[in-house]
Amino acid sequence: MAKPRSEDAGTRPGWPRFVLLLAVLFIIDAVLVGGDVADRLLNGGTEDEGSESAQATELLEGAFPASEPNLVLVVSAPDGGTVDDRAVAADGIRLAERLAFQPDVSGVTSYWATGAEQLRSEERDHALILAHIEGTEDEAQAVLERLEPDFRGTPEGTEQVEVRIGGTVAAIGQVQETISEDLLTAELIALPITLIILILVFGGVVAALLPLGVGVVAILGTNAALRVVTEFTDVSIFAQNLTTALGLGLAIDYALLIVRRYREELAGGLAPREAVARTVRTAGRAVLFSALTVAVSLSAMLVFPLYFLRSFAYAGISVVLLAAAAALVLLPAVLLLLGHRVDALRVRRRRDPAAAVAADGGAWRRIAGTAVKHAPLVAVGTTVVLVVVGLPFLRVEFGTTDDRQLPETAEARVAQDIIRDDFDSSATATVELVARQADSERDADGIESFALRLSELPGVASVDSPVGTYEDGVRTVSETPAHALRAHEGMSHLSVVPESGIEVSSAEAQEIVLGARDLAGQADFRAFETLVGGDAAVLEDSKEAISSRLGWALLIIVGASLLLMFLLTGSLLIPVMSVVLNALSLSAMFGAVVWVFQDGNLSGALGFTATGTIEVTLPVLMFCVAFGLSMDYGVFLLSRVTEEYRRTGDSPGAIVAGVQRTGGVITAAALILSVVLVAIGTSRITNTKMLGLGVALAVIVDSTLVRGLLLPAVMRLGGRLTWWAPAPLARFQERFGLREEVPEPAPPSAAGQPPAGPRKPEPVLEDAP
Repeated sequence: MAKPRSEDAGTRPGWPRFVLLLAVLFIIDAVLVGGDVADRLLNGGTEDEGSESAQATELLEGAFPASEPNLVLVVSAPDGGTVDDRAVAADGIRLAERLAFQPDVSGVTSYWATGAEQLRSEERDHALILAHIEGTEDEAQAVLERLEPDFRGTPEGTEQVEVRIGGTVAAIGQVQETISEDLLTAELIALPITLIILILVFGGVVAALLPLGVGVVAILGTNAALRVVTEFTDVSIFAQNLTTALGLGLAIDYALLIVRRYREELAGGLAPREAVARTVRTAGRAVLFSALTVAVSLSAMLVFPLYFLRSFAYAGISVVLLAAAAALVLLPAVLLLLGHRVDALRVRRRRDPAAAVAADGGAWRRIAGTAVKHAPLVAVGTTVVLVVVGLPFLRVEFGTTDDRQLPETAEARVAQDIIRDDFDSSATATVELVARQADSERDADGIESFALRLSELPGVASVDSPVGTYEDGVRTVSETPAHALRAHEGMSHLSVVPESGIEVSSAEAQEIVLGARDLAGQADFRAFETLVGGDAAVLEDSKEAISSRLGWALLIIVGASLLLMFLLTGSLLIPVMSVVLNALSLSAMFGAVVWVFQDGNLSGALGFTATGTIEVTLPVLMFCVAFGLSMDYGVFLLSRVTEEYRRTGDSPGAIVAGVQRTGGVITAAALILSVVLVAIGTSRITNTKMLGLGVALAVIVDSTLVRGLLLPAVMRLGGRLTWWAPAPLARFQERFGLREEVPEPAPPSAAGQPPAGPRKPEPVLEDAP
C-alpha cells in the first residue's frame, strides 16, 4: 500500500539519496576549489596594519630599505680565523656586491662596507650582510628561493667562509613549510586513533565511520571557503591547524551525539524513520545550539584588526557551520538509508539495549549523584582547584613571535641564534623613527634637537640620526656619510638604541616607545610628523589593538552565549552559571600555558624553546576557541537535563539523568577532540604546540571536572531558582526558543517490538527542594 502523502517529505526514499548525491558533488567541488589553499595562506598578521608602527615600517621600507632588513647572511670565518682576515674579508665583500646586483634586492650593507661593530660578533668570528627583499610576502619568498642556491653554505667564488641565511623572510618560509609538514603528520596521527576510539565507543565499524565522514566534509568545505576568502583579504597559515582540529573534533562531536541518540531510539523500539525524526528534534536541537554558540565565540575575533585573529574566525565559523549542516542534513539521510544496518560490522557482541544504557551511564550517574548529594563541598573544592591551577596567569608577560618558535635545527633559527648569542643583543630592541617635514626640506636644527632629547630618555644608550650620534644629550659622533644616508626627500630616519640587556618585550623597551611618542607630540617638534616603529613599537601597538577591542569581543561572546543558552533552557540562571563556569574552567589552561610555555617547565620534554613571554594574540585565540568548545559540551549536557526536567519536573533527578545520558557521549567526544588537539600539539612550531596542548587541557578539564562535578553541584545549589525566569522572558522563550516535543509513546516497530513510552525517572538521592 502506498504511504500517505501527508507523511513527512524527509521520509521519502528518494530524499536521502538526493542529499547523498549533493554531498558527493559538494566534496568534489571543495577539493577542486580548496586544493591549493596552503599556497595562498600567509605567516604574519600579528600587528595592526593601521597602527603607527605599521605606517612607520611602510615609510622606512620605501625610503630607507637598509633600515628594515628582512634578509640576513651570517658569514662565518673558518676555525681559528676572523672576519677581518684578508681572504675572509675579500669573500665577504664579493658576496655583498653580488647580492646588491640581484633583482628586487635593495639596501644591501655589510660589516666590511661600514666597519660597524654591531655587524660583527664579539669574538670576530661572524659578520653580517643585511639586505631588504622588496615585494609582498609571496613575492619575497620567490626571490629568496631564487637566491638560496647561490648564497648558502660556501657559495661559488668564495673559499674561506660559510654562509647561513636568516632574517624574517627566511623564517617565514621555514615556518610555512614546517606547519604544512606538521599538519600532515597530525592528521596521520589523529585519524587512525580517532577511528579506533569510535569503533570502541560504537562497537561497530559502520557507525564509527559516520562521524569521520562528517569531519571530512567539514574540513574540505572549510579549505574551499578559506581559498575564496584569500581572494579578498589576507589569511594566516595557522588557520589550517584550527580547521583540522575543529573539523574533526566538532564534526565528530555532533555526529557522535546524533548517532548515539539514533541508536538509543532504535533500542527503545522506534522504527528507523521515527528514530531519525526524534533524533533530529532532540539531539539535533543540541547540535544546532552548540554550533551557533561556538560560531559566535569564534566570530568575536572579527572585531580585532589583526588578520592573524580574523583568520581563525574565517576558518572556525566555516568549519562549525559546515559540521553542523553535515550532521543535521547529510547524517540523517545516511541513517535513513542504513536503518538498522548502522550496527553492521560489529567488533563486539551486541548487548541488551536496557543493559547497554545502564552500563554506559552507570558510572556517570554515580558521579553526578555524588556531586548533587555533596553539592557545597564539591562546588567549593572544584572551584579552589581551578583557581589555584590558574594563578600563574597573573604573571603573564606578553611578547612577539620570533624565530625561536622554529626547531633548533632550522637554518633561520640557527642564524638568529648566532646573532642572539654572539652579537650585541640590544640592537634587536632598537626603536626606529621616521620624521617627515611638511615642506620636504630637512630641518637639521630641529632633527638635532629631537635626537638630543631622545638620547636623554631613560634606558636609551644612543641615538643615530642624519646629523650624528647622540648619547645622554651630547653629540658623540659628528655627521658622516653613513649618517647622511638617513635623510631622503624631506624624511629623516632615527634609530634609538636601548641600553644593553633591554629586550623587545621588556617594560623598559615599551617605556622608550611611549617616551619617544610623547616627545614627538610636543610643540617644539611639531614642524615634522614623526612615526615610531620597530619591534618594541609593534608589540605596544598590538597590545593596544587587542585591549581596545577586547571589551567588544567579550560582549559578543557573553551576550550571545547568554541569549542562546536562555533560548535552549528557558532559565535565567543557567546561562549565567554556564558562562561563569566556562570562564573558570579556562583558568587551568591559561595557568598551564604560562607555567609551561612562558616559564619553560617541560620545555625539554615537549621540544620547544621558552622565550619568557607569550605571543600577545594567542590568549585571545585560545580563549575564543576553548570557550566555544566549553559551551559546546555545556549545550550537550543542558539540552538533555532540560529535556528530562520538562518531562519529570524533578530538578535533581533531571541533573543526574542528564549527566548519566550524556556523560559517555561528552567523554568520548572530549577524548576524540583531545586526541586531535594533542596531535596538533606535536607540531615543531611553538605557537601551534601551545594552541593544541593548551586547548586540549581545557577540553579535558571542562568535560570532567566542570561537566561531571561543578555544574551539577552548582545547579543543585540553585534549587528551583535554577529554572526560574520572569514571565515576560518565559513567554519570549516559549515563542522564539527551540523546544523539542515531549516524547510520546512510540507505535510498535516493524519488528514487533513493544512501543517505547516515556522513560520512568531514575531514582535520585534526595527530593527536589
